[in-house]
Amino acid sequence: MKTTLLLFTLIASPLLAADLPPMLNLPGTGGDASKIDYAALPLLKGEHAVLCPFDEQWKFQLHNYLLHHDGKFWCMWSAGPVVEDYPTQHVRYATSDDGLHWSAPKNLTGMPAEGRAYIARDFWLRNGELLGLAASYKGHGAFGVDKDLKLVAFAWNRESQSWSEKGVLHQDAINNFSPQMLSTGEWMVTRRDARFNVTMLFGGVKALNDWRVVPVVDRLQAVRTSKFSPDEPVSWEQSDGTLIAAIRDNGGSGMLFRSVSADHGQTWSAPVITNYPNATSKLFTLKTSRGYRVLVSNANSKIGRREMHLAISDDGVTFTRMARLDIPSPRATTFQYPHVIEHAGSLFIAFSNKKNITEVLKVKLDDVDSIEMSAVKINKP
Repeated sequence: MKTTLLLFTLIASPLLAADLPPMLNLPGTGGDASKIDYAALPLLKGEHAVLCPFDEQWKFQLHNYLLHHDGKFWCMWSAGPVVEDYPTQHVRYATSDDGLHWSAPKNLTGMPAEGRAYIARDFWLRNGELLGLAASYKGHGAFGVDKDLKLVAFAWNRESQSWSEKGVLHQDAINNFSPQMLSTGEWMVTRRDARFNVTMLFGGVKALNDWRVVPVVDRLQAVRTSKFSPDEPVSWEQSDGTLIAAIRDNGGSGMLFRSVSADHGQTWSAPVITNYPNATSKLFTLKTSRGYRVLVSNANSKIGRREMHLAISDDGVTFTRMARLDIPSPRATTFQYPHVIEHAGSLFIAFSNKKNITEVLKVKLDDVDSIEMSAVKINKP
């Protein structure tokens, strides 16, 4: 696949994303995603549960996040009327002792002010305090003109068993996942502004709202130069301190883009298109206790969000194995926006079914280990 560089006014890191090995290299494909026979991928089975069923009042359910804290599982998600990200949308949550049997949902954020909405943005354990993050904005949708977009934290009070607003992390900001602690001692979190520009926030140590902004992608310039329309980035730190970001593309490529930083996030290389397919949807990655990294996404761009896949990388750069998650739901449905945590030898994968049901799949790590590279078949040329 031809690599396309995006040029924008940023001094690039010494290491360029184009210097990295391919992001996907399944056996026998030679890195060519068109040779993947998705029907022949191994099936990864698990225990399935409906976390929150269809709700007549709050029909919309998306943006789910998981956490295991204080001896129980927590899940939050956006809940709203039929239309996505419409005023009255708020954040709900539920808890569970085993990750499969869940309490009735409760309101985390409270109802937004008139004409406003919230989007669930993940749990964050900061200095032992449990925070629930939510993006707050005006009108329908978080992106556009005069949205008054801001990232807000709500704190959990164990004694009163309730949430209350703690403060604003950053103005004109919506994150994708909770801040992650880097080897430098700083927190890092991906950020999009109301214009879809991608930056990274570093800090969060001295104060909840103490962040340094580092640019990654200017959306307008990216669209003009290569039709790359960035959205919903994920990022992770390698053992040597290198930072990698994988970015969804809404510009029609059907592939993920990738950027890299070799100076602890002070500068980022120009994002380049990768050979990793993506059905224009959100993805999540996690390094497991077994040492390998997993990436859960809708990897078959030809069928959209009708399947979810789990890929494995031993080095955090190239994913060399892939399986289809065996979700016991009708094939006519869609699965999207996965979030993954590891607990007690299993992966718990939460996702939205048809954007109106929240579900979870418990997969044993031993079963993930057993995915054989030779089990991946390819189409004949």
